Amino acid sequence: MAKNEELVFGIHAVNSLINAAPERFIEIWLLKGREDDRIMPIINLSRKYGIGTQLASRKALDEKSEGEQHQGVIARVRPGKSYTENDIDDIIIAAEKKGVPPFFLILDGVTDPHNLGACLRNADAAGVQAIIVPKDNAAQITPTVRKVAVGAVESVPLVQVTNLSRTMKQLQKQGVWIVGTAGETDTCLYDVKLSGPMALVMGAEGKGMRRLTRENCDQLVKLPMAGTVSSLNVSVATGVCLFEMVRQRSI
Repeated sequence: MAKNEELVFGIHAVNSLINAAPERFIEIWLLKGREDDRIMPIINLSRKYGIGTQLASRKALDEKSEGEQHQGVIARVRPGKSYTENDIDDIIIAAEKKGVPPFFLILDGVTDPHNLGACLRNADAAGVQAIIVPKDNAAQITPTVRKVAVGAVESVPLVQVTNLSRTMKQLQKQGVWIVGTAGETDTCLYDVKLSGPMALVMGAEGKGMRRLTRENCDQLVKLPMAGTVSSLNVSVATGVCLFEMVRQRSI
């Protein structure tokens, strides 16, 4: 596959992308013999937009997806828009034009593509305007991320930045209050004000936030843990935190 091409697999991921950006499609591979109700919308849309389709065996699709669940459909597409720190001000302006305060999710070193995909899905559901990640030592958009995110990749920009601490300071200058999650703090998530222009910072799986990231947060909070486990999966914890913010923002 050429460097300027990407693979997208999974029914939801392909269907969402073809609805959002049909011009990016080069071709679609479909599992031979599968023409059920879940696949037909993709077939109909490919015909509508003149996207070439090919039938392929399950073995061929398995090889293209490198063992990941493809659900009988894989698309070869052109890359979408990439976002950097230079786009953050525009994202804030767009939010303000809609009459809503800025709302960001910052992932500090989340490397598991399944967790990134789940965080994208949470972010989309919560109305987050962008996810900010470092360029290095962090998961990026992959076919696996797209499949887990079930379409959220197309609606939530993933902003890749070269210096996360500098970007956090950039947000603070724009009036964004940054709340980080850390198990060592005594402040509970449910005891702080989480409305207005906000950014939530979630640390890496196991390690949490890096020292500089923690120091650049305006406030640290933790989730109350009543059981024997010491922490939640990062995507689960992200969902809990985001929707507490959603609750407070809607009051």
